[in-house]
Amino acid sequence: MSDIKPIQVLFVCMGNICRSPTAHGVFQSLVESQKLAHAIRVDSAGTHSYHIGSPPDPRSQATALQRGVDLSGLRARRFVSSDFVDFDYLLAMDHNNLADMLALKPEDANASAELMLSYSNRFGQREIPDPYFGDDGFDLVFDMIDDAARGLLAQIRQRQGF
Repeated sequence: MSDIKPIQVLFVCMGNICRSPTAHGVFQSLVESQKLAHAIRVDSAGTHSYHIGSPPDPRSQATALQRGVDLSGLRARRFVSSDFVDFDYLLAMDHNNLADMLALKPEDANASAELMLSYSNRFGQREIPDPYFGDDGFDLVFDMIDDAARGLLAQIRQRQGF
């Protein structure tokens, strides 16, 4: 299997310190629990450069850790146009992030970007709200991400046959 190119999954929010690193950690945890780390590579990025190099927001880290997911090793980076070439799945947390991503899409890129909640089975809304400016909402965001991450992984497994 070492000669098979891994599926590349990128989660994107605005600053890459709340929603997308939570998605990164949750999805990575699911991938590892299903023994697919050799077949799926996970990353996250932000559409803005506010927090490049910073760890995830302490509130996101605390919420994830309460649920068994450690985000402490992640660091924020900026989304770049080459991500459309390097990744197979580009998942935005909301419509604004999706628009910012698509504005950088190279003409020759085959990958497309979509909203993460399109993979949700439990939540009817399309966007994962940004909890950054409040102290509540981190649990809801985690629940939304966890549900969509499970749906995404099931879809990847079905498409890839593993």
